[in-house]
Amino acid sequence: MLIFLYQSTSPPFSYFIYLHPNGSIQAVKKLYLAFSLSLLLSASAFGQVEQVVAHTKVIFIYNFSKYFDWPQDYRQGDFVIGVVNASPTLLVELNKLATQKTSGNQKFVIKNYKSVEEIDKCNILYIPEASNNVLSEVVKKLHGTSTLLITDSEGDAKKGAAINFIWKDNKQAFELNKSNAEKGHLNMSSSLRALAAVNIE
Repeated sequence: MLIFLYQSTSPPFSYFIYLHPNGSIQAVKKLYLAFSLSLLLSASAFGQVEQVVAHTKVIFIYNFSKYFDWPQDYRQGDFVIGVVNASPTLLVELNKLATQKTSGNQKFVIKNYKSVEEIDKCNILYIPEASNNVLSEVVKKLHGTSTLLITDSEGDAKKGAAINFIWKDNKQAFELNKSNAEKGHLNMSSSLRALAAVNIE
């Protein structure tokens, strides 16, 4: 018996084509439903994990806003949280934050920057891991500003970030570089040092 796989192009069905000893050719639908269901479940599980990770990081970012005091001109108007190329999932979580919370009397405003050139005045700027290749450009762009830079890649707390997300003991944690925060004239609460998994001077 000869068996081979034929993949149809429309609609998304796959078929096993096999030749019986008597020479007749039959096409039988593969167990596509089971296969599709497994893919859907995998995608759903991945989506749930992505949502939980994004939600957790947004909670951290919100709490970071409580541990720093910005110069007077950053405490007027909106409290801007910028992200470099945020994923749709992260944007959803950040926008939820903006509708539910405030920073004192300041309203949260979320800005999604598609390029370094677009970055303007913001209180917090977060660079997700997927956009880490622009870190050096961002550090130059933020020179002389009072933007709290938060990153998400190994070693970034030594490359200009004040806070860098890490995983420790299978939990979300962060590294803290006090000197990088002070370069932006940000006054940091001493209690934040106790919460950091790693403190870098």
